[in-house]
Amino acid sequence: MLNCPDGFGGSLLIRIQNMSATADLGVRLDLKQIALRCRNTEFNPRRFAAVIMRLREPRATALIFASGKLVITGTKSSHNSGLATKKIAYILERIGFQPASYINFKVQNMVGTVDVGFPIRLEGVAFAHPTFSSYEPELFPGLIYRLVQPRVVLLIFVSGKVVITGAKTEEQLVDGLKKVYPVLLEFRKVNVASLPGSKATATEDGVSGSAEVPVPSLPPMTSPGKGKGKRGGKGKGTAPRARRGKDLPSASQNSTFDV
Repeated sequence: MLNCPDGFGGSLLIRIQNMSATADLGVRLDLKQIALRCRNTEFNPRRFAAVIMRLREPRATALIFASGKLVITGTKSSHNSGLATKKIAYILERIGFQPASYINFKVQNMVGTVDVGFPIRLEGVAFAHPTFSSYEPELFPGLIYRLVQPRVVLLIFVSGKVVITGAKTEEQLVDGLKKVYPVLLEFRKVNVASLPGSKATATEDGVSGSAEVPVPSLPPMTSPGKGKGKRGGKGKGTAPRARRGKDLPSASQNSTFDV
């Protein structure tokens, strides 16, 4: 966890969620021999051409390739990544693979999350900073903000949650949040939509007031009358239905003949 000053007298906490690093042992490896002699390993050459080794302390997952390259993921600090690399090199040395004296260890990516504590108008950020931001709510609910220096990418959500990725050091995570925080503070949401019939208070731009929204009244509903029988005979509110051949007047009764 990193402590980042916001520049206004407060501070924000950045949680490191994941970190990926690479290393080069400088020696060719027999992956089948490693999978047979080491614990907590997986090796399926038909699916993936690397041995997957999991460590308990520090908690990390390593991908071991036949060329001697390592990829370490799942750690939450650069110290733990370096410690996991040394531990894997020691395990491989016990098996019979002598690593080089210099292990080229590099942190490639760090992912951190932070909550700024207030909702953000993403449309305003995208309109004011079109060069650095990309916002497509139909495809992804967050706004993608790309910084040039430091070279990090921030995923900004309307709830105020921010994901920072692409950093190689903890300092880059802190510097990236320092540069973006004034922009987020500028486009802070300050008015909340109210329900119909309640008094809505608008505080944006420092103007406060109340407006009452009238609720339209519905006309009274009339219940239909209940008829007798399945076909609806003489009932309340309904007209009687004529029967075939009985209620209709005959032609002989209503017709007159002139002689």
